[in-house]
Amino acid sequence: MNELFSELKQAIIDGDEDIVEELSQKVIDESINPVDAVQEGLIKGIEVVGELWKAGEVFLPDVMMSAEAMKVGLGLLEPEIAKLGMSEGESKGKIVLGTVEGDIHDIGKNITGAMFTAAGYKVFDIGTDIKAEDFVLKAQEVGADIIGASALLTTTMSAQKQIIDYLIEHNLKDQFKVFIGGGPTSQAYADEIGADGWAESADEAVALADRMLAK
Repeated sequence: MNELFSELKQAIIDGDEDIVEELSQKVIDESINPVDAVQEGLIKGIEVVGELWKAGEVFLPDVMMSAEAMKVGLGLLEPEIAKLGMSEGESKGKIVLGTVEGDIHDIGKNITGAMFTAAGYKVFDIGTDIKAEDFVLKAQEVGADIIGASALLTTTMSAQKQIIDYLIEHNLKDQFKVFIGGGPTSQAYADEIGADGWAESADEAVALADRMLAK
């Protein structure tokens, strides 16, 4: 099984959508835990690509190929993860997840959504380039506990603050916890804008939600 995860990881690094699709289907066919496949295969692969990108050893087209391959894998495995979450009964909480206005990056958001689903949360993924008010309207509509806002560009980080400003302006700040995440964000930035939580990885975001909603 570990060999399969290693192959998945390498397929992501290579940006090979066909191999990722084939291996992800194998995970499903052989009833292998899809959460492990995402964590040990897809995520490990994209992490390597990220490190190579930072080191200048791969270029933007390579990163995009890996990102597209990642989407293929998540597209197949996320529904299986959702089935696991549903089989465990009542959800732990509801989270509205999206990438902020002006930003169309979704890898981190998709990974986080998969991990929250696997952990037993009901996830409402509203996509990318989402206005502050649309985050809040969706959260009100579904009775969310958490609004999760991702930003991958320094130029769109301010849109995370806009969500909090909107909540304060409409006297809704106490109704929802606001989590932020994404490459340029930090705990210091979360504190500065009044966010309730920040996490560097999907696993940390789930752990933070568990702690916060258990209070």
